[in-house]
Amino acid sequence: MKTVSLQEATRDLDALARAVEQGEVVTVTRDGKPVLDLVPHAGAGGEETKPKKGGIDWEAMQAHLRSIGVENAVPYIADDFDDPLPEDFLLRPLP
Repeated sequence: MKTVSLQEATRDLDALARAVEQGEVVTVTRDGKPVLDLVPHAGAGGEETKPKKGGIDWEAMQAHLRSIGVENAVPYIADDFDDPLPEDFLLRPLP
């Protein structure tokens, strides 16, 4: 992945577009902080693409989290997290 400043991106947009056409992802920064990514268009290979219908793009979320340094967003989920609560759960006094 290539990183360039906004000024460089403005000056060299044609060269960056060629790199993106070859499949490279270019991150553009302002004051050293990422502001946007230049990525190949979904239908760039000539293939017909259909937009996803609804739902969460988990792979994109994981890729984004890895890009900002988060390796495991949910470190632990108990095996019984979705089990029904005991019948008297709401009747017991709070500690």
